[in-house]
Amino acid sequence: MYKVLVSDPISDLGIRQLSEADDVIVDKKTGLSEDELTAIIGEYDALLVRSQTKVTAKIMQAAARLKVIGRAGVGVDNIDLEAATQRGIVVVNAPDGNTIATCELTFAMLMAVARQIPQAYKKTVSGEWDRKSFVGVELRNKVLGVIGMGRIGSEVAKRAKVFGMEIVGYDPFLTQERADKLGVKLATVDEIASQADFITVHTPLTNETRNLIDRPQFQLMKKGVRIVNCARGGIINEQALVEAIEEGIVAGAGFDVFVEEPPAPDHPLLNHPKIVVTPHLGASTVEAQENVAIDVSEEVLHILRNEPFKNAVNMPPVPPIVLNKLQPYFALSEKLGRFLGQMTEGPAQEITVGFTGELADLDTTHLNRYIVKGLLSNHLGGDVNIVNAMHMAKLRDIKIVVQKSSASESFTNLITVTLKTDKETRTLAGTVLEGYGERIVKIDKYTVDASPEGAMLLISHNDKPGMVGRVGTLLGMNDVNIASMQVGRKEAGGSAIMVLAIDKHASAEVVNELSKLPEIMKVKQIIL
Repeated sequence: MYKVLVSDPISDLGIRQLSEADDVIVDKKTGLSEDELTAIIGEYDALLVRSQTKVTAKIMQAAARLKVIGRAGVGVDNIDLEAATQRGIVVVNAPDGNTIATCELTFAMLMAVARQIPQAYKKTVSGEWDRKSFVGVELRNKVLGVIGMGRIGSEVAKRAKVFGMEIVGYDPFLTQERADKLGVKLATVDEIASQADFITVHTPLTNETRNLIDRPQFQLMKKGVRIVNCARGGIINEQALVEAIEEGIVAGAGFDVFVEEPPAPDHPLLNHPKIVVTPHLGASTVEAQENVAIDVSEEVLHILRNEPFKNAVNMPPVPPIVLNKLQPYFALSEKLGRFLGQMTEGPAQEITVGFTGELADLDTTHLNRYIVKGLLSNHLGGDVNIVNAMHMAKLRDIKIVVQKSSASESFTNLITVTLKTDKETRTLAGTVLEGYGERIVKIDKYTVDASPEGAMLLISHNDKPGMVGRVGTLLGMNDVNIASMQVGRKEAGGSAIMVLAIDKHASAEVVNELSKLPEIMKVKQIIL
């Protein structure tokens, strides 16, 4: 049974698939201090949080069983990602669940700022009927600058077009083709600053985006511009914004996020008559809360069950279309690494991974991770996983080389892994065949066709008459049944290999007896 701790208020409906899973026990304990969480985290395989729980290195140090931290939302500022990666803990979030909620809040902010709705409301309920002070502007025929054309920015752009707005957008990954499909004119940040009547930001907060809109950008803006930030505090320089309002450049602003949350009571944005503020409500809808909880619960369940997942934030993401093509090769990649690590002697120095066929055209980063994980797990066991595999290899000065070729070698896709140690260099190649599954098709220079599963014996020998019989007889005398056998050779009478699938592990004594048979040079037992 897997134990999951939910340490923040998360929708019961959202975590229902965890609660109803036969192999999962869910505990809800909210409001825990760092020390309280540290004291109990060692019992759990997974931790689900929102933004309240700060998952620190201290907590993770005590998390002996923890495999995954699920963030029911997008931002992971409250999780020490470096510490999680060092500990081999996967951190997943729910990047899609609150897309529409944040998009709609952005439009609520645009409308509120354009028509000064909160200010008008405040005055009206206080008893003043003041229409003259609240003459707003329309969105129609205005230029909207969207900085960050990811999921949320793209949805904002779609809706803005319905309002009759002209869209100029910036995103370092936005292609001209996609911009054309969205009806967006590509622009730089400075071009947006100089052209837009309204500006909204939808980027993550990174070193590159911190203070992306600062005093130089405000000086480029035309008077009367209005600005909205429902993304992350710090993308827009808050003090520079206040100065721009006082100078008459910015007519109004809407902020749902701040550099420090909650902001201090005397924060200049809180009581400014031209600024609308809300307490980080981007994901605060019933639907969004359920969606992010459902999404992250599904990811956590996949990780606990050692199934493919997609929304890890401390390892490279995989687009769904690529994930579908790579997924059949995840298990094969790990098995290739495990097999190669067991058949090779000496400490690893260099791993060369070759991809031919259709795989050569894909981002194979995750396949590399599975290969390295498989290789290192022979010695490191559960301490290594696909999150920390590359880090573990680096700590051990293992060089990793990746080679790709679209040229086919009789297979639609082929993965070839070569391991160089201080004693020898060995090679293994595998593929996935429709109807047959994972296959090992080459061991060093020998062509074979073996299924990589269970217990196997790899026997290097001279190709002499009676070899198969001797091996079979010895195994039979020791009650070891052979499920299948493959023999690979280059020429009659030369060196050859046998690959045997056996029904149970052979004892060390049996392996030793095999190695003493005439014409046998080496015997390796492989456990997959």
